[in-house]
Amino acid sequence: MSVTSITPSAAAAPDAGRPRDLVPSEGASVRVEVPASPAQLRALEAAQLPALAAELRRRLVETTAATGGHLGPNLGVVELTIALHREFDSPREQIVFDTGHQAYVHKMLTGRADLEGLRQRGGIAGYPDRGESEHDVVENSHASGSIAWAHGIDRALRLHGGADACTVAVIGDGALTGGVGLEALNELAADPASRTVVVLNDNTRSYAPTVGGLAGHLAALRAGTVGAGADVFTALGLTYLGPVDGHDLEALARVLAAAHRTAADPGQGAPVVHVLTSKGRGFARAEQDLLDHWHATGPFPLELPTAAEAEEETVRSPDAPRPPATWTARAGQAFLAAARADERVVAISAAMVDPVGLTPLQAEAPERVLDVGIAEQLALDTAAGLSRGGAKPLVALYATFLNRAFDQLLLDAALHGEDVTIALDRAGVTGDDGPSHHGIWDLALAAQIPGLALFAPRDGARLEEAVAAALAVEGPAVVRYPKGKCPADLDAVARTEAGDVLLGDTEGEIDALVVSLGALAPAAVEAARAVAADGRRIVVVDPVQALALRPGLLDLARRAHCVVTLEDGVAARGVGAALAVALQSAASVSHPAPPVRTLGVAQEFIPHASRAQILAEQGLDAEGIARSLRSVLA
Repeated sequence: MSVTSITPSAAAAPDAGRPRDLVPSEGASVRVEVPASPAQLRALEAAQLPALAAELRRRLVETTAATGGHLGPNLGVVELTIALHREFDSPREQIVFDTGHQAYVHKMLTGRADLEGLRQRGGIAGYPDRGESEHDVVENSHASGSIAWAHGIDRALRLHGGADACTVAVIGDGALTGGVGLEALNELAADPASRTVVVLNDNTRSYAPTVGGLAGHLAALRAGTVGAGADVFTALGLTYLGPVDGHDLEALARVLAAAHRTAADPGQGAPVVHVLTSKGRGFARAEQDLLDHWHATGPFPLELPTAAEAEEETVRSPDAPRPPATWTARAGQAFLAAARADERVVAISAAMVDPVGLTPLQAEAPERVLDVGIAEQLALDTAAGLSRGGAKPLVALYATFLNRAFDQLLLDAALHGEDVTIALDRAGVTGDDGPSHHGIWDLALAAQIPGLALFAPRDGARLEEAVAAALAVEGPAVVRYPKGKCPADLDAVARTEAGDVLLGDTEGEIDALVVSLGALAPAAVEAARAVAADGRRIVVVDPVQALALRPGLLDLARRAHCVVTLEDGVAARGVGAALAVALQSAASVSHPAPPVRTLGVAQEFIPHASRAQILAEQGLDAEGIARSLRSVLA
């Protein structure tokens, strides 16, 4: 099947009220309201669809300008999503989006046209959400699982009399670098009776350009240099359809109808529809951004300032203070410094070189930054091999994605004592991306791993020290830090065998010892000061290296009347729980352990809201910590 070439949007006069760089879809001369359901969408005339595409893009830009969100991926799938919902009968024929960050248009076409309160507490989630709609199937925003989900649904339907319905997996080319995506393709090829349709949304990127041999094969398919039937999908026993222009509504309608027919024919392998899309399509600022085509954005002005306005602002505030550095930026500088100091340091990314701060190192020494694709298991095992070969590997991930490689961390890196350092960005409560992106599980995982060293720095200065210290550890080490701007540095009033003392005097009687991990330290100090004003002797300690537990910290805790631990991870399984077990294990009738209150995140899936809102709800702000301190001291 031939492909219509994809070219950048032609310049056009903006509509009234439209951002100057939002270009209307070709042929969209009349405004069309967003249909309230897929049935209403299917009732539209084909001639109305370009105008609908333009309206969807306008709303995407205006909504994310106000709230932030995943703009680039959704601008790229406008026509594809329209075509999917015209061809397949959702929710009877379930559509699984991989990952869910490309599902905004799907939401808009299934009764949520305004994306009201996108990514804000009580508003529309940034990923599919079963609580919002029967059309949302998989809420997890992690990549590569859609084909397995869709094939599993299909198997169940065939087992229980629903064999007339197809299931659809919409997967990006980047997600096919993940092992489970390839495993699912392998399994699907062995099931000729399947009615699963795979829609491969190929925009040549995850966050950054897609890497690996499969990416090269897709590029050859796009270029037309692979002969008919010589593609890898056909070789597996699947039916390859494409490539097709993902912004050509007529071509999409034809190819998806063909896929529907193919899926219903047990004599043919499951269809793989190769769709070519452009991330950021139709919004000039996103199209021209070579880094990630506005994969994700915070709120932004709809209208760029004119040259005169920009010059006036510069003259008016030439000495405006620079915003505080982010945790990611400080980590990136620490990675670069470590690599300059030790030529053995090699960094590994799982398709997120820039989001985790590796760009400065990549710019200076590209041969020392490896991008393995969306494949965290591969990243950890590659790191173990690098360590065995004499390198000092540094794996930089979002904290939520470490969950995907627990076995490799436990039994490949830790069991063998390999010098693998893992930097976990977005650790703890992350906020508006919702339950699958909160980095609240890593402390619980780390606490189960023998011999692992864990650092949870409280500020930027301590982050830089922690990266260097972790790389110096013999064996596996983790450095975890949150999303957003670094707080002001919080210096210790004393340094002891227990760690950095942030408040109080460790000599003499201690009413309560507060053990604070990471970026919650300012709230811990504020709460402790409030309770100390009641006449209590409170000591706040940052253990610096949270795991393994320091003997000096255990000794100090035994002297306190009570201990309160504080971490932005799951309280029941983290560092505080490990400290409580250690104290109880050494206790006896004649020498009882002090009561330990472990403050942290409840063991539940937390909906999207701002980080500050969630911390307050979990009792992890200064007021909540003070309340817990007074309770345990009562």
